[in-house]
Amino acid sequence: MSYTSTEAFRKARDFLFEHRYDYQAAYRGFRWPAFDEFNWAVDWFDVFAKQNRAVGLRVFSDDGERDPRTFAELSELSSRVANSLSGLGVKRGDRILVMLGNRVELWEIMLAAMKVGAVVIPATSQLTATDLQDRFARGAVKHVVTDPLCTAKFRDIAGSYTRIVVDSTEKGWRPFDTLYDGGATFLPDGPTKADDPMLLYFTSGTTAKPKLVLHTHRSYPVGHLSTMYWIGCRPGDVHLNISSPGWAKHAWSSFFAPWNAEATVVALDHRRFVPSAAMAVVREAGVNTLCAPPTVWRLVVLDPLGERPKALREIVSAGEPLNPEVIEKVRGAWGITIRDGYGQTETTAQIGNTPGQTVKPGAMGTPLPGYRAALLSSDGRESDEGEIALSLEPERPAGLMVRYLDDPERTTKATEKGFYRTGDEARCDAAGYFFYIARMDDVFKSSDYRISPFELESALLEHSCVAEAAVIASPDPVRLAVPKAFVVLKPGTPFTKETADSIFAFLNERLAPYKRIRRIEFTELPKTISGKIRRVELRRLEEERKRQDRIAVNEFENS
Repeated sequence: MSYTSTEAFRKARDFLFEHRYDYQAAYRGFRWPAFDEFNWAVDWFDVFAKQNRAVGLRVFSDDGERDPRTFAELSELSSRVANSLSGLGVKRGDRILVMLGNRVELWEIMLAAMKVGAVVIPATSQLTATDLQDRFARGAVKHVVTDPLCTAKFRDIAGSYTRIVVDSTEKGWRPFDTLYDGGATFLPDGPTKADDPMLLYFTSGTTAKPKLVLHTHRSYPVGHLSTMYWIGCRPGDVHLNISSPGWAKHAWSSFFAPWNAEATVVALDHRRFVPSAAMAVVREAGVNTLCAPPTVWRLVVLDPLGERPKALREIVSAGEPLNPEVIEKVRGAWGITIRDGYGQTETTAQIGNTPGQTVKPGAMGTPLPGYRAALLSSDGRESDEGEIALSLEPERPAGLMVRYLDDPERTTKATEKGFYRTGDEARCDAAGYFFYIARMDDVFKSSDYRISPFELESALLEHSCVAEAAVIASPDPVRLAVPKAFVVLKPGTPFTKETADSIFAFLNERLAPYKRIRRIEFTELPKTISGKIRRVELRRLEEERKRQDRIAVNEFENS
């Protein structure tokens, strides 16, 4: 039997719904839907959104809820915007840089660009003018959509490109509101190939210059069926993802995964993240499924959690590994387990703890439906510990990027010999659960023992005074390197030797001698603008200090 692309997509999605609590059946039986042509915004969103008066998007700012949209409104308004974009000369394949916060126009422009066939370059408002110059040069930007707070960043970017701004009549910029004047019915200029480009991501650059990751109308919309299954979204659910626009995780969980499930998206547009305010929205909006990165969960547990929000059914975390002690604090207060998940900008959710599965402490989960994961040793053989790799045979996972756009060498290296290599290291137990170790760049040896920074950081976070921590290798003349911790203390904790000694004593009781942290420095942590810790920067700083035989002001030795 042949299916239309919409029918094939729905059939694959509904199979995952049917087996939402039976991981083994879902994993064994799931197949990515196959089609040559597919435009998610036209062939999926518009189909289920037509005359659908259910609320599809709710945005909460510091002033309260702003401009909720039904699915039908989102469908019509995005069609109007798409027609206006076409009228402005936006063509299939054109690159549109979108720099907006969590506001309804972000979702409308994303849908509209997809309908037209343009390629969106998501950008965070925290980018500098230099960052933007790089994106224009390497991303071949032809159009920009932003807000009044960011227009000044484009003043020094020369060239002819469309400038669109929300909530402003700034000279030289077209008001976004005028895009609503387009026709309410959108007719594509032709079919969209499933492998046509749709999204171009600049990665967060934790270890090097940002990479350009190219996704298609297949890889992210279809690929995020795995993310939908991991989160546990259902039709009619209300889903909140605490994430900043501009990064892949926002598309993961504030766009494709919930709308694949026909769930309502809730977003926060607060000037500053305040855990109590976020939890108030969870309660007010009746959130059923909640996703947040580890940084947010670590902030949330610093405040009293109170009673479990009544509607809350599933809570998940992704972006970096979540430390087990945070999971335990939430479980103790709410009686619900945060389920960790793993993926990259280059992929959708690959590995995760799914609804109904037994969650093992510290485990990132098992491979998700549609993905076949293995661990490769340094010589390329499958092992129970090594680099996480995705099998490309017999079927390439739908959620894997097409390529690194401007780096064919990197693409070849990452996908050679039948596997896509993630650059992350893990171990796997006999039951098939994966346990994260670290980025391969972050693992180091001390006295010939391999050290996982994540394991030591998790132990540090169990101490009552520690808010955040990052562990790196500190050069040592005897052991080659020793573990050093850069520690952010909870408010009110003094930067004293007594505090350091308390942490050292705490760790010495919990860690084997070869794993013990030998040095602690109290400081702030350098992070990417997506919130990930830049351990590479800490390593450079430490190596420079050791060359100069310098010790930091707030550094203490484990006696």
